[in-house]
Amino acid sequence: MPSFKPVVALLRGLDVLQAVNASREATVGSVHAATGLDKATVVRMLETLEHAGYIVRVAGRPAYVPSWRTLQLSQGYDLQRSLGAAAEPILTDFRKSIGWPSDLAICDRGAMIVVQTSREQGPLSLNRRPGYQAPILSTSLGRAYLAFCPDEERQAILAQIAARPNAESVDLSKADAILAEVRERGFSVMDSTYSDREYEGLVWAIAVPVMNGERACASVNILMLRNAMSYEMAVDRLLEPLKATAARLAEVFRAQG
Repeated sequence: MPSFKPVVALLRGLDVLQAVNASREATVGSVHAATGLDKATVVRMLETLEHAGYIVRVAGRPAYVPSWRTLQLSQGYDLQRSLGAAAEPILTDFRKSIGWPSDLAICDRGAMIVVQTSREQGPLSLNRRPGYQAPILSTSLGRAYLAFCPDEERQAILAQIAARPNAESVDLSKADAILAEVRERGFSVMDSTYSDREYEGLVWAIAVPVMNGERACASVNILMLRNAMSYEMAVDRLLEPLKATAARLAEVFRAQG
């Protein structure tokens, strides 16, 4: 919670700037309709934004458009960092509730990019930080995403994998069967060969997609020690909480647009 009351005038100015940015040409009337602010306030805000250089008046018409300077407002924006920051408290709460760490990842150029993790917050750190690139067909994160992404995207990703034959521990010819099984049961499991190679077989994981409508926009996993959590125990105790966490994360993605 903020330690002070928000500056109302600033909030109104931002509402007006957003309304101008959403219009081909914004007028006092259209901004009034979009924001609910009275027209006198709208006029003051428009003139202030024009003075600051964020909007310009259209020559010969009582209308405004955004200026190049509005682009500067997004220069510091980083999607991965923004998603990671928003997801951090959710993953932290999840780890506290189940006792095991999780990763949230998005797909980028045929790999799963970890945007947030709760691994470093406890003894099971496993040396994975945001920005880590996980192979897509060998990991639970990748399988959960790939099984629920659009068909065209899936085929494009599999073609990228085929061009890098040493990048995966899984025979590409088995991909369709693996992903069909993931779709049928609603969650994925880390490839055992990948577990042996990366974690000496001591760690395994399950994952579910983070859905945006009918398609995956990300995936989230749970990493566990094999000798402490069996497959049956994980499915029985952790799968539903994992799905609930994925639903919370989906709200984060929708808020990010």
